[in-house]
Amino acid sequence: MAKSKSNGKSAPSCFGYPISIFFIVINEFCERFSYYGMRAVLVLYFKYFLHWEDNLSTAIYHTFVALCYLTPILGALIADSWLGKFKTIVSLSIVYTIGQAIMSISSINDLTDYNRNGTPDHIPVHIALSVVGLILIALGTGGIKPCVSAFGGDQFDDDQEKQRTRFFSIFYLSINAGSLISTIVTPILRGTECGIHSKQRCYPLAFGVPAALMAVALIVFIIGSGMYKKVQPQGNIMVQVSKCIGFAIKNRFRHRSKEFPKREHWLDWASEKYDKRLIAQTKMVLKVLFLYIPLPMFWALFDQQGSRWTLQATTMDGNFGAIQIQPDQMQTVNPILIIVMVPVVDAVIYPLIKKCGINFTPLRKITVGMFLASLAFVAAALVQVQIDKTLPVFPAAGQTQIKVINLGSVEATVKFEPGLQDVSLAPHMATGYMTFDSSKLSLSTITFGSQTIDQVVSSLGEKRHTLAVKNVGTTIVAELLLDNITSKPEEGNNLIRFINNMAQTVNISMGSTHFGPLKSLSASNYKAFSRGSKAIIGNTSSSSCGISSKTFGFGSAYTIVINECSGSSLAATYIEDIPPNTVHMAWQIPQYFIITCAEVVFSVTGLEFSYSQAPSNMKAVLQAGWLLTVAVGNIIVLIVAGASKLGEQWAEYVLFAALLLVVCIIFAVMAYFYTYVDPNEIEAQLDEDEKKQTKKDKDLEKEAEAVSQM
Repeated sequence: MAKSKSNGKSAPSCFGYPISIFFIVINEFCERFSYYGMRAVLVLYFKYFLHWEDNLSTAIYHTFVALCYLTPILGALIADSWLGKFKTIVSLSIVYTIGQAIMSISSINDLTDYNRNGTPDHIPVHIALSVVGLILIALGTGGIKPCVSAFGGDQFDDDQEKQRTRFFSIFYLSINAGSLISTIVTPILRGTECGIHSKQRCYPLAFGVPAALMAVALIVFIIGSGMYKKVQPQGNIMVQVSKCIGFAIKNRFRHRSKEFPKREHWLDWASEKYDKRLIAQTKMVLKVLFLYIPLPMFWALFDQQGSRWTLQATTMDGNFGAIQIQPDQMQTVNPILIIVMVPVVDAVIYPLIKKCGINFTPLRKITVGMFLASLAFVAAALVQVQIDKTLPVFPAAGQTQIKVINLGSVEATVKFEPGLQDVSLAPHMATGYMTFDSSKLSLSTITFGSQTIDQVVSSLGEKRHTLAVKNVGTTIVAELLLDNITSKPEEGNNLIRFINNMAQTVNISMGSTHFGPLKSLSASNYKAFSRGSKAIIGNTSSSSCGISSKTFGFGSAYTIVINECSGSSLAATYIEDIPPNTVHMAWQIPQYFIITCAEVVFSVTGLEFSYSQAPSNMKAVLQAGWLLTVAVGNIIVLIVAGASKLGEQWAEYVLFAALLLVVCIIFAVMAYFYTYVDPNEIEAQLDEDEKKQTKKDKDLEKEAEAVSQM
């Protein structure tokens, strides 16, 4: 171990690197694990635990992300103007950890009260805790975002530029590693079952592990306290820039009606109060910030990976052979592709483009990134069209749906009056759901051979029903059952119910779930099961029987008719009420691939461009501006999704793709007229001008002294 000297202070080092940076890298890995792990399951927590609809879940998700990218401005102000980076990171990390802990507590299902009908009544306490937790997390993660990387850079001496560059590469790797691992792990934790009184998806564990990792991040960071170089707050340059701009506007407005010499740039109206250097640097910053105006539209599409695309995956088949992929785990495709593609693009793609003689400037790369993101949403729309073909259609206003099951031993004919539809069914067969105008539907005529009865089917409301018919000797029996399903089964589960088609009562269980005793021609309620085959056990007063069920897919619903239970043999018929998801999640990979390509050429290039075009002391201002575009992008999602009122999800994808394409064209025009600058040259010229002005002022002072002595 060696010692490196900095400002008279000896700091421990290892292989030429300050040991303190290892605490910072570990802190960043744990913090990113905490953030992305929590965010990966967040939209499904809204949908499946709080039971919010898709649009509300999406809106709250993007509101939270927007807050996470608005608060960095607050964090930068606190660090640079008041507490310094170290104290800011520690203080806001405590807030962050508390927020994560509250989120874990908010998702404890055993805090929930249940209504008399068994419906969870967890709106007040769970939502209140969730909102408080998310606000604290947004303050924490956003507040420390601009501080941690800069604090790491502060640990190096001026002659350690090479080590500082490598540190940022390692720092970026820790971000992606934390994101990747957490996005794999937390959906697995969510998929387990936990709870004392009721077994449900384990959101407390899925949120609790990120909370624990954030606590570890805080502890590790504090342990390294004695080794850090802590730069005292020097005042926030963003405040100075804002004051300069404000004074220029105010001064120009004040002199709008007076005869004053025209100024080359409106910011020159600040010259009465602010020096030439600050004004010139602010001009450079505003020039880049102007180019930022169209960029939020990219983030509006990009961040929907965690909301709309995850919800899209819930209606797809996640069977990858031996591996079952959860909808929220599909988000791992992005960090995996990022780790692979960043070096490939830098080492292969860009050199090939250069060899082809194409001048692929940073602004052209950003334009291509926007176009690719638009293309990714076209791909998502195509996948959604295929998904929509497999989704069940439920009764609309003024409609009723009825399906018929023939439980008898001979063919049955059912006529829906007055003259609406006739169906004929072989034994143990069923129709699909037939849709009727509720106001016209009155009764059904059921015929077995020469026997006929009427069944009233009026005033059924906007619901699904099953008409079970059977001939028992010379008697016809008809049972009208309410199918209490209003949507696709949640989280890829399967809804199963049983109908007893035997003369005697039977006790039915499937897996560890008991359906209770079913009388002849009675039906159980639907109960949820995971994918796969289950053991069905039947017990009558005279025998016990069993069978392995068929393999259930993702998101299906079945009525299983028990026809016979004799000896150890159980005979059953499967009636499909809702088909399983048939569009495979692998079809999302193309849209993830395209948007990852967009991220590589847009995000990485955008940061490099901003850095290269910013003055040396205002790079943080542009960093804050860049993060602000992410926040505005998430706000755009709220506005567009709320104002579009589109009934079809594929149409919303196309709308976002079209909006970004238009914005892409606008940005291309803006980029065409942009002139690249070298801030170092401009600042060198300013230094030269200041030296000349200083020399001139000294010469004038000498002349004045000479005149006074005469």
